[in-house]
Amino acid sequence: MTAAPEGPGAVPVVLRPLRTGNAFEETVERLLQAVRLGLVPPGQRLPAERDLALQLGVSRTTLREALTALHAAGWVEVRRGRSGGTFVRVPSPVPGPGPAPSPAEVEDVLALRRVVEVGAVEVAAGRELSAARRQELDTHLRAAVTAPAQDYRRCDSRLHLALAEASGSPSLVAVVADARTRLNDLLDRIPLLAANLQHSNAQHRRIVAAVLAGDPDRARAQMLRHVEGSAALLRGFLS
Repeated sequence: MTAAPEGPGAVPVVLRPLRTGNAFEETVERLLQAVRLGLVPPGQRLPAERDLALQLGVSRTTLREALTALHAAGWVEVRRGRSGGTFVRVPSPVPGPGPAPSPAEVEDVLALRRVVEVGAVEVAAGRELSAARRQELDTHLRAAVTAPAQDYRRCDSRLHLALAEASGSPSLVAVVADARTRLNDLLDRIPLLAANLQHSNAQHRRIVAAVLAGDPDRARAQMLRHVEGSAALLRGFLS
């Protein structure tokens, strides 16, 4: 994949060709990442098998094995008939908490996020964005601002990935998606605080406004403030 896809219906850039010899395991990882980050929302259909296999660079046999595993785990369901396909389950399973992360693991995730997300919006704000890209940012911003608590994490993740996509770098989007997946594993361990959601949404508005205004310095400063707020909460609850 050579360019970040445009438009809300585009195949997620995280579904990039695999780079390891563990085709089945990495296919499951990539598909699950796309679902958990909200790139394919609950109730929506995944792209056609031939398109997914092409994007991932795997055989359709491997893809079907991965989809079968996700179906058995409760993440997707297969519907037959003319309007059939593979759909994300509603609701998706809630991952178990697992072992508590160490302070070093928390700091590792926070450092990665700070570098890649702050850098991504700075790059995005320095580009001339298409009308479709600008509309997509506005759409995802509105979804995050109006999302109910139970859907907030997905919409929040999707907005952050849309900001990364606006950078025009598929490689950067892929790194942001990986970082966001790790971040969400941490965020799932702490409560959603109403006041924090209000602050985050106000910051989201300022970040998107700076990107759309073509102001890299302001976009960088606003995203830095945003990620530092999340970092403070995570350190407080987990460290």
